[in-house]
This record gives sequence, structure tokens and C-alpha cells, in this order.
Amino acid sequence: MKKGDVNSILGIFLPHTSPYLNIYKKINCIRVYQCCNINRPVGIYMNQEKQDIRKDQILNAALTVIVNNGYDNSRMDDIVQISKLSKGAIYWYYKSKKEVYLALVDHWVKQYNAGFIDNLEHHHSASEQLKGLFDYFLDQYEKDPSAFKILVEFWSLSGRDGDFNEKLQKVYSNFLEYIVNIIQAGVDSGEFKNVNPRITALSILINIEGINWFTLFDNSGVEAHEYIHTISDFILAGVKKQ
Repeated sequence: MKKGDVNSILGIFLPHTSPYLNIYKKINCIRVYQCCNINRPVGIYMNQEKQDIRKDQILNAALTVIVNNGYDNSRMDDIVQISKLSKGAIYWYYKSKKEVYLALVDHWVKQYNAGFIDNLEHHHSASEQLKGLFDYFLDQYEKDPSAFKILVEFWSLSGRDGDFNEKLQKVYSNFLEYIVNIIQAGVDSGEFKNVNPRITALSILINIEGINWFTLFDNSGVEAHEYIHTISDFILAGVKKQ
């Protein structure tokens, strides 16, 4: 896959990680200060790197809180305690618990962006990229299973809150397109059968999401790595030309 193809597939992910985004923010924060004459120190707007570090500190704490307590039982005071920041510092960036956890969706996705990019850049064939995707999620699960519990909370929230539903729809739509492009590349190159890329991608996405089952139930008689290896081999055998 060409580098240009990588950028097109990950167009939705790159804005979160691109260094140019920070430059853009700095320039526009200075413009806001100049145009609106906000009575706050210019340094607050110029030190974007420091602000990003502080936000990561808050969101990492929020991740710990929601994994341990769930969304409904989480409080801003819990985030204050875990983050070691003052309540005022947290409210400077986020005005409510809901605002924190909406931002946490983007934060969670951002943590996986590097893996998505690396997968495309280091695996050249479509089948290698699909296998790499399964292996990446398995590796992340084995490193920290608790991080996957947050998806269960996000699913629950999306069923009763329109803002969370809209945000998750966007996240999953973008992830689906990421897989669709891999499948389409395999079909175009002749590596894969003439399968429907979107239906195949949806099947893969659902099977990857199945790893969350292992965060809820222990007595399945099957280990997560057995599940991932078996299902990935099964899917690849079904789509690859003999």
C-alpha cells in the first residue's frame, strides 16, 4: 500500500496526532486573544503543549475512574483525586462530567492511532494488515484488559445519550472505513476474492469488538488469544484466494 493510501485511510485519525494541529491551535488562540481582547495572559494560549499534557493527565484519570466506577457512579471529585490536580484546573478545561467523558472518547481513539498507522506502514499485503490489526488489539488487551471495559460503558451511554451516540457513530464509521479500504485493496490486487468490502469489514469489526466479552466474563473456557487467533485465521481463510 502506498504512503498516500495510508494517509487517505487514516484521514480521520491524523488530525488528532498531527504536529500541525498544535501550530494551528497556537495561531488561532493568539488571534482569539487579539480580536476579542480577552483579559487573560497570552502565555495561557501560547503554551499549547503544556495544555495538552494537562488534558492528558485529566483524561487518563477519567479513564481510571470510569473503569473502576462506571459512568453513573463517577464524580468530578474522583477525577480530581486521581489526577492530583485542583478542581479549578479540571473545570478550566471541562465544564462537566459529560464533557470530560465525551473528550475521553477521542482520547481513547487517539491512543490507538499510532498502532493503526504502524500496521499499514509495516505490513504490505492486505492479509498481513488484517492479521496485524487482530494482533494489535490482542496485544493491547493483554497489556491492559481494563482499558477495554470503557467500550462497554461507551456502548451503554450511546444507547441513552444522543451526544455520545453521535460521537461513537463517527468513531466506528471511521474505523469501518479503515478496514473497508484494506479489504478493497486486497480485492483490487487479486489477493482476496471478490467479496463485498463493506460487509466483510463489518464482520471483522464485530469480531474484533468481541474481545470485550472477555473483560466481562472469566469462565468461558476460552482465552482471548485463542479467540483472536482462531477468528482471524477463519476470516483470512474465507477471503483469500486459494
